[in-house]
Amino acid sequence: MHNYNFDQIIDRKGSGDVKHDALLPRWGRDDLLPLWVADMDFATPPFIVDALRKRLEHPIFGYTTTPDELWQSIINWQQRQHQWTVQRQWLTYIPGIVKGIGFVINVFTRPGEKVIIQPPVYHPFRLTPLANGREVVFNPLKRNAEGYYEMDFDNLEAVCDEQCKVFVLCNPHNPAGQTWSKETLQRLADFCYERNILVISDEIHADMALFGYRHTPFATVSQRAADISITFGAPSKTFNMAGIVSSFAIVPNAELRTKFFRWLAANELNEPTIFAPIATIAAFTQGDEWRKQMLKYIEGNVLFVEEFCKKHIPGVKPLRPQASFLVWLDFTELNLNHAQLLDLCVDKAHLAMNDGEMFGPGGESHMRLNVGTPRAILQQALEQLAHAVKSM
Repeated sequence: MHNYNFDQIIDRKGSGDVKHDALLPRWGRDDLLPLWVADMDFATPPFIVDALRKRLEHPIFGYTTTPDELWQSIINWQQRQHQWTVQRQWLTYIPGIVKGIGFVINVFTRPGEKVIIQPPVYHPFRLTPLANGREVVFNPLKRNAEGYYEMDFDNLEAVCDEQCKVFVLCNPHNPAGQTWSKETLQRLADFCYERNILVISDEIHADMALFGYRHTPFATVSQRAADISITFGAPSKTFNMAGIVSSFAIVPNAELRTKFFRWLAANELNEPTIFAPIATIAAFTQGDEWRKQMLKYIEGNVLFVEEFCKKHIPGVKPLRPQASFLVWLDFTELNLNHAQLLDLCVDKAHLAMNDGEMFGPGGESHMRLNVGTPRAILQQALEQLAHAVKSM
């Protein structure tokens, strides 16, 4: 068994990465420790790099066909990791999950119709429908005594009307890093099925369940869920290859599939670039052990954050993620307004994290911390934050 080194610090500057190159335009300064964009600072697994390097040995990069092995690797991975039996005809390539959300909105809704989201949630869920001329309806999540979120079905009933055509589900949830129970997803499926609402299930963090939790694919919880859903997935988060756009859609319902797949094909949006199948096949056929070790390291980082905050920054409360490498930090006890929170984290601690308010109602007084980084960097970040809090 190969032991992978997640403590290795890799200098990403000069690689064109968003994490560093977008600091100056976004924050007006580039001296921040970047722990925001949802990719990891770990080296992409060597078996993926090797597969790409092998293809680079051939000097022609012309038009290519999509190998059947791509679909079989996705099918086998879904079966192995999530016990989901996916059929070949359910699958298509899409050039990115946010783009996929935009595609579904344009294919299945008309301008002025409504899309339901559950804030605090990944901000493109709000921005993409709005930019496409659709109305966004908030069904805010409720926080329980343990700090985790629950779906508010009473509110959902109240805000939903006949103009609501699409529900965008974050499964697992981002930014809270929460897995949804089968019972919750079944109840959501029943609600949407009875009102003819299409569910987009963004499952990009599906392969990153932590601490014994399990991901439940939405389409598996009932026949109703399968009949009304389009699921989006990708190896990009798990194997740190977001720059190689390798997303896919799974659509069990034949009527939805025909309409969606025809539109994608008509616009040539279902054809992967030359390197996407190569990287995906390598990830899903050789990635089990790397994934296992990576998740163990992420769990260690989460525990490190918890212990550090408890000892040195007790006013900052991290919510332990059940999936993903993102930690939802609650600054409420520090009694800061929004401007003061930004001043603390950016100007005093010199950290670039995702501002909780960008995720919508419920995100106030929070920051999203990316712990997909070597522990030495994480320790440096927390020490900078602790020093800033003590200097308040």
